[in-house]
Amino acid sequence: MANLESNATELFGSFVLGDDEFALPASTIREVVNFPDKISALPLAPPFLEGMFTLRGSVIPVVNLGRIFQPDAPRAEKSHKIAILDFQHVQVGILFHATGEVLRVRPDQRTTLSYASGSTQGVIAGTILLDDGERLIQVLNPAALISIENVPQVLALQSTCQKQQRHNFRTQAARRRCVSFRAGPAAFAFEMGGIQEIISVPEIHNSMLNSKLCLGRINFRGSPIGVVDFAQLLTENGAARDTAEHTDAERRIIVIRMDDATVGFMVDTVDNIIHFADDEVMPIPLLSKVRTDMFSGCISRPEVGDVILLDHQKILSRSEITDMRKGHANLYPDEAKPKDGAAAVKRQSGRQVYITFALDAAYAVEIRQVREIIDFSDAITCPPGMPDYMRGVLNLRQQMVTVIDMRSLYGMPALVAAPAPKILVVERGADCYGLVVDAIDSIMTIDDSKRFAAPSLMRNPNAEHSLANEMREVIDINDSPDGVRKTLRIFDCDRLLQSLDALRPAQAA
Repeated sequence: MANLESNATELFGSFVLGDDEFALPASTIREVVNFPDKISALPLAPPFLEGMFTLRGSVIPVVNLGRIFQPDAPRAEKSHKIAILDFQHVQVGILFHATGEVLRVRPDQRTTLSYASGSTQGVIAGTILLDDGERLIQVLNPAALISIENVPQVLALQSTCQKQQRHNFRTQAARRRCVSFRAGPAAFAFEMGGIQEIISVPEIHNSMLNSKLCLGRINFRGSPIGVVDFAQLLTENGAARDTAEHTDAERRIIVIRMDDATVGFMVDTVDNIIHFADDEVMPIPLLSKVRTDMFSGCISRPEVGDVILLDHQKILSRSEITDMRKGHANLYPDEAKPKDGAAAVKRQSGRQVYITFALDAAYAVEIRQVREIIDFSDAITCPPGMPDYMRGVLNLRQQMVTVIDMRSLYGMPALVAAPAPKILVVERGADCYGLVVDAIDSIMTIDDSKRFAAPSLMRNPNAEHSLANEMREVIDINDSPDGVRKTLRIFDCDRLLQSLDALRPAQAA
């Protein structure tokens, strides 16, 4: 312990945590905020990382200082305060019980401490002695706090070059889409281009490659593929997780194509399709040394909360992918063989991606017709004089969306208790519409050869305006992963909007 020799006084802000008092150099304290209403859990995080929240366009990781020293120290509570440490373009939230005061400290009141390399105690840079030595305040080292192994580091992305790149991206109106899902306590998303299909959970067969990570194998389009428990992938110690919160009906398998391999990831729920621009993706903390490359950023929206965007190509290592692909192909070669001669002939037809949804019956809509999918919102405003089938208008990120109740439009009875209705957001020129459906089921890639004209018997000649009459085509699927033959009616958004145009003059008259 050595006395400082500088004659200048230093300015500190003090904080209280339990029975201890800490201080940070005032120049490193950006602000102090109340505990946020929502804090998102982070996968692969050390015990002292409480989670993250967004503050004016930045992702702030929250560090529980007490748990750095004692991993079993109490977790955060709503009564806590958070000091935002801003040091070397890194912002980290430090958890405290209460703020203290601003201190002007003389050199003779300060001491510095030195530690062995790698010591977690190194976050304490020294002490301040006040009141004739009866009051001891521990001084935190900002450099150590932002460089402890596994502590999130959110690098500011405000350089002139990056600003210009973002401006150019916005100017070009380039937008991207991702599918959000939940696994454990957090929300994630894969970009649409990385998803081959999203399916209900079929029978999962045991495999000799079963592990805590690999649940087994499924027969997907005639080939065995491994199924990975995504939430288990994100646990640091491989401990078993509680799966009682979600039912088998809610769970989905997201089939991802990784170079030359196909892998299925089991998730708890698939939620929405999110439409976003590049500059809406905020940098996120470097969560740990494990699988850090898979975290691309964070999208934060009031309607969806904080969603962690993932790079699907970097979730598994090359060796993990190779072992899973070759292992299942070699162990179960018979499952990769076609079941009949006709299936062995590769169809040289196009393929389309569809969203399947429920509206009494099962329907499919080409994904290119849907801009995004959102949860049904109570924030819909209903102006007077609107037709019964129009729920009202919704302000979706400064764009007005006309919300259409599909059940009312087609004379269907209202659901007594719809568990989680969704809104398909579609665009037609400058106008934007939201189509309320009962539920979203899956995303499927289907050969054009399985698309046929709908039989005339499916139509109702006595109904002037019916959903069945607008379904001119169907999809016949006889090789679904769950082994059940399905017939899906193809829903055409353009045809619906044209029929709405035809309805308006009659209503006006």
